[in-house]
Amino acid sequence: MKFTDEHEWLRLDGDIATVGITEFASSQLGDLVFVDLPKAGAKLKKGSAAAVVESVKTASDVYAPLNGEVIAVNDAVSKDPTVISGDPLGAGWLYKMKLDNPADFETLMDEAAYKKHIA
Repeated sequence: MKFTDEHEWLRLDGDIATVGITEFASSQLGDLVFVDLPKAGAKLKKGSAAAVVESVKTASDVYAPLNGEVIAVNDAVSKDPTVISGDPLGAGWLYKMKLDNPADFETLMDEAAYKKHIA
């Protein structure tokens, strides 16, 4: 698992990355009430807004961690955004993307670096 400065996490399986928001981001947002996911087939560029998570406090963009194409979205979190708060690193994943360059995964932070980042 790798992490971004913007509090996204990625889990890689071949050239497919599953993407979500971290426990830290979820706890900072509070009670989630709405999630707007990208469409399957959307081409994402690293750093561009890919999704929106909205809580009772604020709305926050979720950024594309790397370049690639969205191949699946987690409809369960659209129907019930509290799934993200309950299990942000598991059932609360947001979307899956086929990476343009899977080697770029290694440029992201590992868990130890991410923990330092949020400390």
